[in-house]
Amino acid sequence: MFQLLFYNARIVLNHWNPVKFILDHLLIVSIVVLSGGALLWPALQPRGKRASALEVTQLINRGKSLVLDVRGAAEFANGHLRDAKNIPLADLASRIGELDKSKSKTIIVVCQTGARADKAVKQLTAAGFTDVVSLDGGVTAWQAAGLLTAK
Repeated sequence: MFQLLFYNARIVLNHWNPVKFILDHLLIVSIVVLSGGALLWPALQPRGKRASALEVTQLINRGKSLVLDVRGAAEFANGHLRDAKNIPLADLASRIGELDKSKSKTIIVVCQTGARADKAVKQLTAAGFTDVVSLDGGVTAWQAAGLLTAK
């Protein structure tokens, strides 16, 4: 037991017992743990290789790459990276054969925000493509960086 004297007032501090606190506040502690886990879950999920807009620009300029846009046709028509090939994510499994001649190239997968691109990277890696990256942040990050899109 600790005793502190502060302006002639006597304050007694008992040892704090964390197990008793957790048991007394089980509902609140479980809500905190679950919400913290839910916040960390996306960060802990394995993702494929990602590249920034600058790194993608460098890969495109080297010339040994293929830009694969996995957005829908309407999104693709609104604006896409130069020389991008459009295969929507829903059709990728059935149309993956169209990319076989590009297995020796770096495949840069692009979508609007990067979420669909991660799924496409997993599919392409499972199909035997070795050098696959996704544009971090998607076309949104590309445009935010001030880079041009074709229509």
